[in-house]
Amino acid sequence: MSAAPIKILLGPSSFGSADPAPLERLKAAGLEVVDNPFKRKLTQQELLDLLPGITGIIAGLEPLNRAVMAASQLKVISRVGVGLNNVDLEAAAELGIAVRYTPDAPTIAVAELTLGCLLNLLRRVGEMDRSLHACRWNKCVGYQLTGRTVLLVGLGRIGLAVARLLEPFRVRLLGCDPAVDQAPAGIELVSLQEGLAQADVISLHASGTEPILGPGELADIKPGAFLLNPSRGELVDEQGLVAALDQGRLAGAWLDAFWREPYDGPLTGYENVLLTPHVGSYSAECRLDMEMQAVDNLLEALGLAKDSEA
Repeated sequence: MSAAPIKILLGPSSFGSADPAPLERLKAAGLEVVDNPFKRKLTQQELLDLLPGITGIIAGLEPLNRAVMAASQLKVISRVGVGLNNVDLEAAAELGIAVRYTPDAPTIAVAELTLGCLLNLLRRVGEMDRSLHACRWNKCVGYQLTGRTVLLVGLGRIGLAVARLLEPFRVRLLGCDPAVDQAPAGIELVSLQEGLAQADVISLHASGTEPILGPGELADIKPGAFLLNPSRGELVDEQGLVAALDQGRLAGAWLDAFWREPYDGPLTGYENVLLTPHVGSYSAECRLDMEMQAVDNLLEALGLAKDSEA
């Protein structure tokens, strides 16, 4: 009598939708794939209901906390993406659950989107597009990027990739990162307070769940600056951001990550705020790369990778 197949739960609702290759690789390894029936981020209770009998999860942003893991038979959590804030790593280690992620895959996609949205914001493309779709011929005067001062908060993979994309625009690059002791070429290391006082553009490329820009920091921003946040919604205090926009201290902002998702908060009412629904990694190339890496990581952790067959 053959053993029952190992069951794998898919967390991300879009997993395999752009290209079936990651799903085919899971099935070729003899795994039984259990789909996310809700087609959105799973809640804690939904995870508790779905996880019995599941050995591995291809994870998105589900709350994989101690309570969830302790009630499961999980052996592997393979995250599609960079951050692991939604995974209790201490509990996973204690429970013998292997945790993997894909830190390199989203770098170029997020960096390119950051540059694209910055140019969109500066030239007010979104505002003019909405006007023309409403049959209004409104010409907006925007700003050029060339020659401006840009503060990168976080000098990891994505922050440095954004710096490289900005080089042809001859901007002055400032960097703030407590984990970096020596300035990368072309970047001046500054404190956060120094950078906020000088920057025309502030771009967040950090992790964490605590605000980097609270009301005090937002009050220190150079008047007329633009804020970009493709990282984590919790990094910016929402009320402080709204106040900075109302006071005219911020000329505009782009956010791809929010305090709660799906987002329907007060920022939806601002013409000078560009909003995208957490799609930094949503290029076809990046999604396929991340999903294939997540599958390979899961197979390796389960001892099912080709290299482990010998």
